[in-house]
Amino acid sequence: MKIAAIIPSRYYSSRFQGKPLVKINDIPMIERVYRQVEKSGKFSHTDIIVATDDQRIAGVVRGFGGTAALTSPDHQSGSERLWEILETHGFRDYEAAINIQGDEPIISPELIDSLYEQLETGKYDVVTPAYYSTSYEDYLSANVVKVVVDTDFHALYFSRSPIPFFKKQDFTGFYQHMGMYGYLRDALKRFIILPKSKLEIMEKLEQLRFLENNMKIKVIISKHKSIGVDVPEDVTKVEKILNEKL
Repeated sequence: MKIAAIIPSRYYSSRFQGKPLVKINDIPMIERVYRQVEKSGKFSHTDIIVATDDQRIAGVVRGFGGTAALTSPDHQSGSERLWEILETHGFRDYEAAINIQGDEPIISPELIDSLYEQLETGKYDVVTPAYYSTSYEDYLSANVVKVVVDTDFHALYFSRSPIPFFKKQDFTGFYQHMGMYGYLRDALKRFIILPKSKLEIMEKLEQLRFLENNMKIKVIISKHKSIGVDVPEDVTKVEKILNEKL
């Protein structure tokens, strides 16, 4: 199966404009994400594509030798940007794609490998990772997405609400969703054609469109917690982690 690694990357962000180009220990964040994907060893040079709506980002990517494709600025999600790449940019021979967040500069190559290997089986419409968290504060936070699974680790539901229910004294932990996805091409095509679902609109979680339309999502449990850059202050946190590894 031919699988692409696509990194959606927007310049304009309400909380951190120009985020993909911010320097993290003197290297642009988008380059750090790209290099982490390279380390997985699953993709050839041409299989890694940065999907961006901004010439500045495309220029930086091409400057360090990467592949960049310009996409519409009107997309509402990374999935839509992903589909434009697969459908209209000369990449129609890919049977599947992994959507890798452009704001996770220390994403685990091993996690990317796991997604690739599950997607490659062709058994699942979508694969996505989760992390077992024991933070009660995160459990209560609407900014942290939770997922509950069946005995085969297929997603039953994703929510911003604290699920499954625990009394505080009984709390042990929950599966925290990590925003990476691997899609079979046909599943992504169906997703794009389908209208936004009721639960998707209520929760503001696009993955619920799959579940409401009887499409299976395989959840991979990761040992590697994702560290994203959402606001400028997060750059210092990532640099600290990188410096501690030196």
